[in-house]
Amino acid sequence: MTVTAGPLISTPTCPHINSPPILPKISPTPPLLLDFSKAFLHFSVLTPKNHLCKISPIFISSFNTSLKSLWTLSKQHIRICITRDKLVPPGQPFYCLGAEGLLNIHCCYTDFCNSIDLKVPSVTSPSGLEGGYGPGGTWGLVELVAVIAGPLFLLCLLLLVGVFLYQYHQRAYNHRQRLEVEDPSCDHLYPAKDRTLQDLIYDLSTSGSGSGLPLFVQRTVARTIVLQEIIGKGRFGEVWRGRWRGGDVAVKIFSSREERSWFREAEIYQTIMLRHENILGFIAADNKDNGTWTQLWLVSDYHEHGSLFDYLNRYSVTTEGMIKLALSAASGLAHLHMEILGTQGKPGIAHRDLKSKNILVKKNCTCAIADLGLAVRHDSATDTIDIAPNQRVGTKRYMAPEVLDETINMRHFDSFKCADIYALGLVYWEIARRCNSGGIHEEYQLPFYELVPSDPSIEEMRKVVCDQKLRPNIPNWWQSYEALRVMGKIMRECWYANGAARLTALRIKKTLSLLSIQEDIKV
Repeated sequence: MTVTAGPLISTPTCPHINSPPILPKISPTPPLLLDFSKAFLHFSVLTPKNHLCKISPIFISSFNTSLKSLWTLSKQHIRICITRDKLVPPGQPFYCLGAEGLLNIHCCYTDFCNSIDLKVPSVTSPSGLEGGYGPGGTWGLVELVAVIAGPLFLLCLLLLVGVFLYQYHQRAYNHRQRLEVEDPSCDHLYPAKDRTLQDLIYDLSTSGSGSGLPLFVQRTVARTIVLQEIIGKGRFGEVWRGRWRGGDVAVKIFSSREERSWFREAEIYQTIMLRHENILGFIAADNKDNGTWTQLWLVSDYHEHGSLFDYLNRYSVTTEGMIKLALSAASGLAHLHMEILGTQGKPGIAHRDLKSKNILVKKNCTCAIADLGLAVRHDSATDTIDIAPNQRVGTKRYMAPEVLDETINMRHFDSFKCADIYALGLVYWEIARRCNSGGIHEEYQLPFYELVPSDPSIEEMRKVVCDQKLRPNIPNWWQSYEALRVMGKIMRECWYANGAARLTALRIKKTLSLLSIQEDIKV
């Protein structure tokens, strides 16, 4: 018997029952590199008469498929007859055992029963072997690039996020260090638990430089304050009432875009020898990181009456009250303008944004000048002016003529002081209108209320103040009362178009001091 590779192979008929079985002989074929999923080699063993076996104890028809490999004969179709002595073990001969997915065997025991056609077992790829890139794969170049580039992209993204977070926290840390001075040897200066805020401020302001609390104490105080309620809002942010050791404090929280104003104001407040009863008492400055953004805090004394603007809107004032408010405002501005020489001296400071909303009314009905974010300092040794590096400008309604028409000499410190005096004269007009003399007082109004809108532009103010040379109206009936007459005279001398002709803060203070003596007023 000979066997040849191909779709059909001839073989002699099966002998009688005692004859040995006729098995196929497969001639060796050269190794071939085949397509794993499509290449099959078909072998058949058939009888010449009907191609079937007769009078045999068992007939076998089988299909055999092999696993994928580099080269393989992936399909064999064989029909043979087996003698009885080969049927071991009885009942389930080895010859009749198949392998699922690899070998399909059909055994039968009647004549010509192995004429059936067995179907090729379906060969499926094991789970996880499907797809892939190559001749037999289902992935294209795009899918392959996506599988490789996707994880790399995610890794790079995570690295970038990590670097960003690190730099953010590093900047926040460096930012917090700007106003922090840590010295372990100064631990004894931290506020004791049995001391109030007023005790601490009194000791440090009388025995030290007069610039307020040391910075490391400021940090301790600021971070133990409990905010209670919001008491004001402005373009800078919000003002809250807070509690610290049983006392009230004011917390000015700046928005992030006003960082320069916050830093400048904290810097000015900590000027040596600045502390004065008519300048808002500075307590602490701190930048608190709440995890989402950085809050810029400025902590100061709390005054329940609020600003002079709020106070005058709520109350009219007596002649005594008018003089106390005016004299204390002049005293605070005179101290601000004054230069104190010496090793622990104080530079001259100009406010540049003086108005009724930036002056607070204390419990004893005297004034305290606040909001030094636009202030400038004068260094007499070098005759230079330390101008704040921010974009804020003063309130247009209170701008002096030389500021509105841009003729102010920015290199001369006295020019800034003269502009403050002009604004002080407008504040005096607001106070005097609310003075109840002889049962007469007028309702509160802002300066130029009848001439410009509620939020005037620089051009509108320039037209009124510089071109038309108008000033707030001083009623004739003020001449009937000495205090109002003096106040009116001071206002006119504060409003001169020529800044050099205006009164100084010290001159105004002395004039009002004499008036208080004449009126027998205890200030």
